[in-house]
This record gives sequence, structure tokens and C-alpha cells, in this order.
Amino acid sequence: MCITMKSNAQVPTSIVIHSDQEKYKMAGGIGASWHAISKDSIDESSEYEWALRRSNSRGSAWGGNPTITDTRAWKQIYEYASWLGLSWLRVELSARMYEPERNQFDWNNEEMLALYKILDWAEANNADVFLQQMWSNVKWNSYSGVQPLLSAPKSIDDFAEGISKLLEHLLINKKYTCIKWVCITNEPPGGSWGSWWSMGETNAPLTPALRAVRKALDEKNLKIPLSGPDWTDMPSFDANKIDFDKYIGAYDIHSYQGIDDVRQKVLEEWANWARRQNKPLFLSEIGDMRLGWGDSDPGPKSFQAALSNAESILRGMEVGVSAFNRWSFTNRGDLDGQWQLIRTWDIEKKEFFRNIEIEPIAFYGFGIITRFFSKNSFVVVTEPINNTDILSQTVISPKGKLTTYILNKSKLEKTIRLTITGSNNQHFFLYRAIENEVTRTDFRMDPIREITIMNGEEIVLKIPAMSINTLTHINVLHEDLANNY
Repeated sequence: MCITMKSNAQVPTSIVIHSDQEKYKMAGGIGASWHAISKDSIDESSEYEWALRRSNSRGSAWGGNPTITDTRAWKQIYEYASWLGLSWLRVELSARMYEPERNQFDWNNEEMLALYKILDWAEANNADVFLQQMWSNVKWNSYSGVQPLLSAPKSIDDFAEGISKLLEHLLINKKYTCIKWVCITNEPPGGSWGSWWSMGETNAPLTPALRAVRKALDEKNLKIPLSGPDWTDMPSFDANKIDFDKYIGAYDIHSYQGIDDVRQKVLEEWANWARRQNKPLFLSEIGDMRLGWGDSDPGPKSFQAALSNAESILRGMEVGVSAFNRWSFTNRGDLDGQWQLIRTWDIEKKEFFRNIEIEPIAFYGFGIITRFFSKNSFVVVTEPINNTDILSQTVISPKGKLTTYILNKSKLEKTIRLTITGSNNQHFFLYRAIENEVTRTDFRMDPIREITIMNGEEIVLKIPAMSINTLTHINVLHEDLANNY
């Protein structure tokens, strides 16, 4: 007897979703970094020549916003953020912005006014803010001979008092309710790498600073939780390194090499640990430097990067991650790669654009996810999928809207047999992002198909090669802004 075996491309892939079986509730949402820092972040004096030789010593967390007086440009930025429906923002600042000298606070300079503009948008659009102090960058509290951008604080007490006064100003005086989490430094040593917490020849421990900041906040009756350790890059989990749990309310780490099956297992260890402490785990930066980075490398804004970021989010949902932040929303694009979702800076002319436009591949490649996602959604059970090229997760918003994401990583179209159990008959709308479509000038992210799915019924979908697909209760046209669905 001769048996003919079908190829993997011909075998239908089954996706079975149990909408009445909740895995966990997310403590945040999905968004992108929005920097408030506008001044060049590095002091190029000869005193710090050693730091200037260090690779990527300043990063790109600055310079992406137009001047505060350009109200037209800010209005456009607001509209793009609202179209994307960003629900969780990592908003970045430096101590130099608010305390350039010890005990001398400045709440009304250009950078602080930019911070207020970002927080104003978040407040008006029900977006949660993960407030991130990237670095101190002040000479008065740096170690001798250490570039202030990279230096750990010489006086931890002064450092803690400064942050507590910033939070008092924002939460009490300015009355911002959107700020939900605070992280005191970006990528300190402790992960796979990290350099923004240095004493020179050695690195400072992070835990004493977390303890001091927590104490300073408590003394001002500021109950906002800290997050940490903010290590990179997808660091292996080691419980022996965790001596700061009592001072934080959430864990967060970064991922810049994409997340495959192996890295997913590492991420799962972090998520399991955080869950045992009754705390959420955030992926507070995601990106994929394997596709290129540095200077004006276009790799970070490619569709391959969009596919990678989608994979990171779906694998993160599988193991219990509570929020995701893409690097980044605004970005100059000529410092460590073109990470921007919108074009604010003219790389060739070295000036801000008067008219803000989108980076279509990156914008739509991320918007196909964020536009249909609400913060604090419930991730429900999806049975294991019999195809390594297909990833899928389903969320239900606090208002009961179901959204299923389907990623096809392969270069072949896939046939999907999809079943949803535990729900009544529902109307769904199918959206998709494919590179050769999102690059068209007439592209519209409208529903491409309306589908009625009965409880337990199997439907067949053709999923294009290298595509991100969203099947959702939400019916929204391209010209509409996203909403809290």
C-alpha cells in the first residue's frame, strides 16, 4: 500500500480558542517609547573621552520631539498616537531635566514642557504611563571621571530625594493619574549587558537605590510602585540576583534579539517568578537588532522587524507578560537606527519636519496590533498550534470585545482551521498587514472581510505569507481613531 504524505504547507493548521477560559489579566497594555528628552545627551569634553569611545554610549532616547512651540506638529503627533491606540507608554526623561543642580529644580523648561504634553495625551486617552528615568546625566551627582550619562549616583540619598520630588510634582501638583509605574534607571548592569549605572572601573549595585527611592516616596505618602530591574537583553533568570523584590511592585526586562522558542522559555521563567510574587512582568523594550541598528540603519523600521515584534508580543502573551513597549514612537532615526513609527526628524537636513508623516511599514505593522487592543485585557486559552510558522493569541477587552491575532512567519500562504468555543454567535471583522500592501499610498486598514462564527464552529481562513492578521469584534474604519473597545 502506498501512502502519499502531504507537505507541511498543505496540512491545515488548527487554532482552537477557548474564550471562556481566562489565563490571566494583563496589568498594562501595548505601546511605544515616547521620549521627553530633547537636548543632546552627552558631554563631549575631553574629561569623558573614554566614554565617547564606548559603543552606543548615548542611545537614542532623545531628540525625537519637535520644539514645544510647534503646536501644529504636536497636534499631528497626538493624532497618530490616537490612531494607533497606544495604551501603555514608556515615557522617558533624565534627572538633568528637572534637577540640573543639587536641590535646584526646574519645572518649566523645554523638556519638562514636552513631558507635560506627552502626559497630557496619555491622560486624555486613558493610556497608562511607565515613567522611565533613563539616566541622571548631572555632573553634581556623578562619580569623578565617569561620563554623567553613564554614572550611577554618587549620593543615593540625593538621587532618591530628587526622584521623589519629581513624582510629588507630577502626581500631586500636576495631578496626573496616568502614571502607574516608575523605573529609576535604564538597563543597569546585571543582565546580558548594560552600562548605565557605573562608578568607573566597577558598577554600582542597584538595590540600595531602589530601597532609598522607595523610602523617599513612602515618606511623601506616594504609593506609586517601582519597577525593575530593567535589565537587557532577555537576561537569563537567576533568583540569586533578586535581592530587591521588597522594593518593587513590578518586574521589567528588555528584548532586542527577537523572541524565539528558546528565549520564550527564559521569558517564562521571569513571568513565573513575577507571578509567584503577585507582581506583573513587563517587556518594557522590544526590538530586533539582528535586523540592523546603529546610525540611520533602516532595519528597525522594516516589515521583518514588525513580524519579529508581533512574534515577541504573542510569545509574551503565551507565558504571561502584562505589558509590551516597542522602541520607539518618536525617534530621530540617525543615532542608533530608524526605530521611529512617525517621521519627526529629517535625517538628511538635520532638522525637524514641519509636516509629520508616518513610517508606513513600521506604523501599520505595529498598528495592526495596538489599534485593536485595550489595556487590562484578558488573555484566554489557545490550544497548542500544530505549526511552528503560525502563532496566535486571543484577548478579551474589559468591555468584552474579543480579538485574535494570527501571525504567519513563513514565506508560504497557510490554511487555518479556526474554532472559537465558549461564546455566542458573533460577527467578526478581519484586518491584515502585508508588506506590499502597507507600502501602497492608498492603503487603508479597513476590514477586508466580515465573518459570522457560531460557537464551536470551524471556519477556514487563508493566511497570506509573512503577514499579521487581526480577527476581532471591532469594526473600525481607517479614518477613525482607535478607542477604548
